[in-house]
Amino acid sequence: MAKPKVLVTRRWPAAVEAQLSEAFDAVLNTGDKPLTEDELRAAMTSYDAVLPTVTDKISAKAFDMAKPQARILANYGVGYSHIDMHGAAGHGMTVTNTPDVLSECTADIAMTLLLMVARRAGEGERELRAGEWTGWRPTHLVGTKVSGKTLGIVGFGRIGQEMARRAHHGFGMKIVVQNRSRVSPDILARYNATQADSLEELMPQCDFVSLHCPGGAANRHLINTRMLNLMKPDAFLINTARGEVIDELALSRALWFETIGGAGLDVFDGEPRINPDLLDCENLVMLPHLGSATREAREAMGFRVLDNLTDFFAGREPRDRVM
Repeated sequence: MAKPKVLVTRRWPAAVEAQLSEAFDAVLNTGDKPLTEDELRAAMTSYDAVLPTVTDKISAKAFDMAKPQARILANYGVGYSHIDMHGAAGHGMTVTNTPDVLSECTADIAMTLLLMVARRAGEGERELRAGEWTGWRPTHLVGTKVSGKTLGIVGFGRIGQEMARRAHHGFGMKIVVQNRSRVSPDILARYNATQADSLEELMPQCDFVSLHCPGGAANRHLINTRMLNLMKPDAFLINTARGEVIDELALSRALWFETIGGAGLDVFDGEPRINPDLLDCENLVMLPHLGSATREAREAMGFRVLDNLTDFFAGREPRDRVM
């Protein structure tokens, strides 16, 4: 019996590509260049499965075809807002993702950004590399203490809870969460956390706000001028969720006019394009989408895709099916 034909849209860890090639008739993207919308549409007409990443925007237009050959989109990543779910549903496609395996590493990056922006590490590193440091002095690059401060967490799923673990148990931070559904008291108790009823209630309470909510149309520009104006003037915003969650023009203005203390971003709206309004904000730390960028996490994500594909083509329900 012929093996299912699958397309891997970007380079994956070598160990994962090797197992995919053994288990399936896998075509790898050895050039590691993003596919165009036309190429993604063509792939869905030529392969039994397409394995996209967050960089592969599969819009409604990409599903404009009579009948695709692909029966499953096995996404490499947790978020799937880059996939038009109505288009996939219209063709009866299964969509899976890779939860659990990147939660710790993404929370690590969120904590890294929080510490960097609070202690002005990005500014200091740039100063050193430019040869502009004149030595220690009492008023030089004075930042903000992190321990004991209040952290607001927007979206209290797996990654949000890992962030709470690091912040509360590692830095003694007070945790306030805002979630679209009620969080059970036993989960809140693990971090001595309280739940705010709304984002409007959470924002003014916090010294730091860390975003861990889903992306997509429902949360586009969730953090806008009104929400930024609710923050304390010395508070910091951290985003490792999705770029579209923040109105970047509003954020750049808040940073320029110092109506908030600063921000740390690992994701951007329309990435890899970076909004030029952000580039000159000194009180902003930016990382190139490194949330899951550890060998352990990236391999585990790939093997999770492999498990979902194996179950699907064996007639079993994939454990990470989202549609």
